[in-house]
Amino acid sequence: MQDGAAQCVGSERVRLAVDIGGTFTDVVLEFGAVRHTTKLLTTPEAPERGVLEGMARILDEAGITPAAIALVVHGTTLATNAIIERKGARTAFITTEGFRDILALRNESRYDQYNLDIELPAPLVPRHLRFPVPERLDRTGRVLLSLDEDAVRALVPRLVRENIESVAIGFLHGFVNPAHERRAAALIADALPALSISLASEVSPEMREWERFSTTVANAYVQPIIARYLRRLEAGMRAAGFRAPLYLMQSGGRLAMIETACRFPIRLVESGPAGGAIFAADAARAAALDRVLSFDMGGTTAKVCLIDDYRPHEARGFEVARVGRFRKGSGLPLRIPVIEMVEIGAGGGSEARVDTLGRLVVGPESAGADPGPACYGRGGMSPTVTDANLELGRYDPANFAGGRLPLDAGAARQALMRAVGEPLRLGSGMAAVGVIEIVDEAMANAARVHAIEAATALEGRTLIAFGGGGPVHATRLAEKLGIDRVLVPAGAGVGSAIGFLRAAIGFEAVRSLYQRLATLDIDAVNALFADMAHEAKEVVMPASFGAPVRETRLASMRYVGQGHEIPVPLPVRDLTPADREAIKRDYEAAYAKFYDRPVPGSEIEILSYFLVCETILPEAREVLSPPPPRDVVTTMRRRVRDAASGVEAEWAIYFREALAPGDRIAGPAILVEAETSTLLGAGWRADITSQGWIMLARAAGGGDA
Repeated sequence: MQDGAAQCVGSERVRLAVDIGGTFTDVVLEFGAVRHTTKLLTTPEAPERGVLEGMARILDEAGITPAAIALVVHGTTLATNAIIERKGARTAFITTEGFRDILALRNESRYDQYNLDIELPAPLVPRHLRFPVPERLDRTGRVLLSLDEDAVRALVPRLVRENIESVAIGFLHGFVNPAHERRAAALIADALPALSISLASEVSPEMREWERFSTTVANAYVQPIIARYLRRLEAGMRAAGFRAPLYLMQSGGRLAMIETACRFPIRLVESGPAGGAIFAADAARAAALDRVLSFDMGGTTAKVCLIDDYRPHEARGFEVARVGRFRKGSGLPLRIPVIEMVEIGAGGGSEARVDTLGRLVVGPESAGADPGPACYGRGGMSPTVTDANLELGRYDPANFAGGRLPLDAGAARQALMRAVGEPLRLGSGMAAVGVIEIVDEAMANAARVHAIEAATALEGRTLIAFGGGGPVHATRLAEKLGIDRVLVPAGAGVGSAIGFLRAAIGFEAVRSLYQRLATLDIDAVNALFADMAHEAKEVVMPASFGAPVRETRLASMRYVGQGHEIPVPLPVRDLTPADREAIKRDYEAAYAKFYDRPVPGSEIEILSYFLVCETILPEAREVLSPPPPRDVVTTMRRRVRDAASGVEAEWAIYFREALAPGDRIAGPAILVEAETSTLLGAGWRADITSQGWIMLARAAGGGDA
């Protein structure tokens, strides 16, 4: 170990984070104020190989041994990709007799009301693998028909014959009384102990059977794949000499231990993007920016997330594998805690083509890591956003990814001309402009839709850009959205992985218990919360290492007769009858925020309760005063074609590591670092903040959409 590293390791906990994306795997190592980062191509055929290779590389660079690592945090897109690509385990679904078709019938809503040829995602489990058994509970959990255990046992030979790897079990009203689900699971496990089993009463114990069953089936669908991968990774880490615990980033922005991740892998669906949102929220807090739009552009997708008062917007549901772009209701619903964001297939690897109508189209198909963009020289033939950026002069082909991945500019130009330039009768430069403008407009449109759905505005916000492509496209995206400031924090190219190291360890427990507020059974609610607190603390406390823990309680409430509910905070203590009036006032205040005013005289009902147990993060750091600005110049130049105007000119080139707080740069210019590049178009300037971050500002009238 190097002397400097040894000194830091002796006084600081050494932490390591790994984020697997569709194209790149990002690795971050931190101890104290020292940070090492690296980026390498993802290995889709064996993801753990790329993770272990990245870990070995960064430890070698830092001069640290695996045994010195105190904590490893990991995020992955494997669960998401398995569902989207339909590459999960062969799964069966056991449910109440008469309800096998819920997965196909959904809730009978139509995301495109007047389209007679509407397309819906096929259920993850085909009908012949959905097995009904006689049993029935009423809405209170009272047994109307006992579980037919012989019918469950009779399914065993069929499960074997169909080569089933995983089973989802969901009975009607099982979230109120899980006895039948647990008994059915025990019978199956006795006969087939190697089978993975997911219970709806554990995965998603909430009312609404379609969402509950869909979430449980998705959990079962990815469970064997994720569990095998995590166990292989854990074994590889141990063999390499790691002794640190392995934590997984969940879609709700909290960390879980590997055992919880293997049990509920569906909660990992948005783990990578969640890390990015946490990274942006931490940067917003450090820079005292209370209204932010985070922009994370990687190799496969782009994500935008609204952050207010230093917290990303959160949701209780999520759709995966949508068949309609930006269309709610066109995907598979997952009832899991999730950071609310919009994600589109617009990354560096997004492929460009001209369709049969002669239109230029970019994405959502991606070249991924293998073969990757044409310029990677790994056999890719389709032009991508990365190829277009290279053709525009935005990248130095010899120093891409810190020089570890040299690019083939000739291959990029040939691919652009073949697929875009020749069909549209454009030169390679203007073909690249078209590709970039299409993808930038797609991302801007996604951000507009996200803001509208959240009933908020984008004006006055600061864009925080990160990911390998975020700072490259940030100023043009800001121009399209009417945003005048862009922040690029240090480590932006591997922002999601850094975000993993800023996350709290936590777990959310949920229970449904339908009651009217006026006749609320206080004792039943207190007993429910006691059970939920026990469940959450069993997960969090062993992983907290003595860190202080915070508990949050919410109730999901609505007026009687309404179809949607809103969350209302509850006190973290046993409730008393006197709390009914306070809960009513809090509900009406929350309702008025959404719908302008409450509805006097209407009865209120509570559907579900939520309890979050999480470690408490450190307080916000003091924001340092900005140093006085000083203009800096460079003799380095590169020919760059501006995507907004199509004009080619000489742009100034700066290396970020050579810049110091107070430095000011006028565009057009490119600020280069190992994992990304920050572009300043004409009319933009960059100031290096006291933290060493890049704050971009648009001059009045500078840059138009």
